[in-house]
Amino acid sequence: MANITKKVSWSSRGDEGTPLLNGSETRRHSKEDSVRGRPKEIPHNEKLLSLKYESLDYDNIENQLFLEEERRMSYMGFRCLEISRWVVCGLIGFLTGLIACFIDIVVEQLAGIKYQVVKENIERFTEVGGLSISLILWAVLNSIFVMVGAIIVAFFEPIAAGSGIPQIKCYLNGVKIPRVVRLKTLVVKVCGVICSVVGGLAVGKEGPMIHSGAVVAAGVSQGRSTSLKRDFKIFEYFRRDTEKRDFVSAGAAAGVSAAFGAPVGGVLFSLEEGASFWNQMLTWRIFFASMISTFTLNFFLSIYHKNPGDLSNPGLINFGRFENDSVAYYLYEIPLFIAMGAIGGLLGALFNVLNYWLTIFRIRYVHRPCLQVMEAMLVAAVTATVSFTMIYFSDDCQPLGPEHTEEYPLQLFCADGEYNSMATAFFNTPERSVRSLFHNQPGSYNPLTLGVFTLTYFFLACWTYGLTVSAGVFIPSLLIGAAWGRLCGILLATISATGSIWADPGKYALIGAAAQLGGIVRMTLSLTVILVEATGNVTYGLPIMLVLMTAKIVGDYFVEGLYDIHIKLQSIPFLHWEAPATSHWLTAREVMSSPVTCLNKVEKVGTIVDTLSNTSTNHNGFPVVVQGASSEEPAKLCGLILRSQLIVLLKHKVFVELARSRLTQRKLQLKDFRDAYPRFPPIQSIHVSQDERECMMDLSEFMTATPYTVPQDTSLPRVFKLVRALGLRHLVVVDDENRVVGLVTRKDLARYHLGKHGLEELQLAQT
Repeated sequence: MANITKKVSWSSRGDEGTPLLNGSETRRHSKEDSVRGRPKEIPHNEKLLSLKYESLDYDNIENQLFLEEERRMSYMGFRCLEISRWVVCGLIGFLTGLIACFIDIVVEQLAGIKYQVVKENIERFTEVGGLSISLILWAVLNSIFVMVGAIIVAFFEPIAAGSGIPQIKCYLNGVKIPRVVRLKTLVVKVCGVICSVVGGLAVGKEGPMIHSGAVVAAGVSQGRSTSLKRDFKIFEYFRRDTEKRDFVSAGAAAGVSAAFGAPVGGVLFSLEEGASFWNQMLTWRIFFASMISTFTLNFFLSIYHKNPGDLSNPGLINFGRFENDSVAYYLYEIPLFIAMGAIGGLLGALFNVLNYWLTIFRIRYVHRPCLQVMEAMLVAAVTATVSFTMIYFSDDCQPLGPEHTEEYPLQLFCADGEYNSMATAFFNTPERSVRSLFHNQPGSYNPLTLGVFTLTYFFLACWTYGLTVSAGVFIPSLLIGAAWGRLCGILLATISATGSIWADPGKYALIGAAAQLGGIVRMTLSLTVILVEATGNVTYGLPIMLVLMTAKIVGDYFVEGLYDIHIKLQSIPFLHWEAPATSHWLTAREVMSSPVTCLNKVEKVGTIVDTLSNTSTNHNGFPVVVQGASSEEPAKLCGLILRSQLIVLLKHKVFVELARSRLTQRKLQLKDFRDAYPRFPPIQSIHVSQDERECMMDLSEFMTATPYTVPQDTSLPRVFKLVRALGLRHLVVVDDENRVVGLVTRKDLARYHLGKHGLEELQLAQT
């Protein structure tokens, strides 16, 4: 072991960690921090951030094996690799479209059966009395579906809960989320979202499509399934973090494209919300995957609807076409749209704050799987009860014309030839409810119906998001916004002297939907294009953009976006685009982890095994040092090697003595490392005999000989930019003589990005 280093205990089970000091050292450092004026850290803040998360390495491991393989490859070989990337993106789009088609058909069939059974039951008991039986039937059916969906998530794959967008956003940011792109996760996700939507929860199936597309991309690009233990021996070159993350970006975009029929919006979503790293060729490949995805969904849905070749169903959600002249907007309406954007920002901030405290409550008290299933069933039953109550007490009856678009019109206590308008909103899948709010004729809803529905559905959606079920927040947000947006249109038409200008409230429903969704998730560019593509009318591009920008500005003044809140509550070391604004006074010396465990260029096997086996440490990167000519000279940095590489070397027993004794021993190749990726075996599974512990291991051929380094006086923004922009897992800090003095990892930067207030919030959530 190098003289300049000593072993320390890191608090995290990965590379994101700082040394865990003893009590006296902690007190001494706390006093020093106070003297320097640094933010006083709360106890155990290292554990709060990243107990189970490691980093992905977007930087290629440029060791001798990698360089030799690249130099052997001809120009034609690189062209074939580029063609393979396009083929993989095409497969990603095709499979994502098929999954979306499957979800849509199954949800339509099951929801149709459920609503038809409940509708017939309500109509029968309306005449003879005993509607409480209909209520119980509705609540029981909802609870059964949701119970199935919650059980498979809570007991089989908890990472499949929610929309999956925060997890995919973190994965693309460079954080390795355990099990997030497994085949089992995909199966549970698809089945779970079907149960959630059919179970009548205030959820949508569009958000989980993004996660599903990402899982498909991660699996297809590797040419094998580790879950099924099948290796197809294809796409082996792509078995590394760099390539895999690019394909996951394409999968997320394909998911958006399949959900909304918005291929350009999918590309922009990956750019804005997901991918940290971008280039021109990646843009084209992602757009290709998105186009294939929406075309595949379109084609198979046309066959399902018995109209082969009629490509009019580009996405899971069909907003309908806004092509009527009566929905044109005028210059003097733009201030009204901006005001609606501000309302959306305020309501979105309220939604996020309520959901934040609700999520903290769940983290503290509803953490057992059985309790999570019971809560999901409770929400399903309450949703059915509230919906039935709203419909029962509503007297908003509308004439059932020959051109009505209601899927399941309920007459209830209305006169013959009329239907209950409240039932159009509640007694339907959320996607159909959004479409009816956008396109139903003026006068289809009275203001009281819309106001009560907005208030009720707002709290139901807030309660539902965060349950242990697979579900998204896109459609509930659009539905809430469409309801109060249509209400604004009705009120404006009522108070205006020139009512004909405000005749169609559908445009206000669209603006309200955009404002509400923007206020909750804080997306701007991608959401503008998604809504423009989904509505098929570019006329609304400007007002939608203004509304989303206003909603984001107003909402950000109060609280972060919903996805960022959940990322923080999951204690993930997420790195934002820029370093904290007031961080220029910090340098690499203040944020680095030190001292660092280093290895010699030729190291004893026993030392390596002990270092990797130490349960109090779980380092993932080790600077490699070389001693000077004399023993008095300090060791200097000559490379960097990862834990995963060392494990593969130990597994194949690449020892100096064995290499000399076995002249015919096969030389280790990059294929051996790719075969072990991404589930490298734990060090405990590798047997090393006592004699082998005395052997030596030469790391020079396998280490990265030119790791990125910075002087210890480098400013934090510069360090942040290097780690964030290059996707580095470790940044070595050296002194003037190239001696290792520390390592900067993702957790070090995330901790300072959060600051004292953010760490206190995490501690509050986990207490």
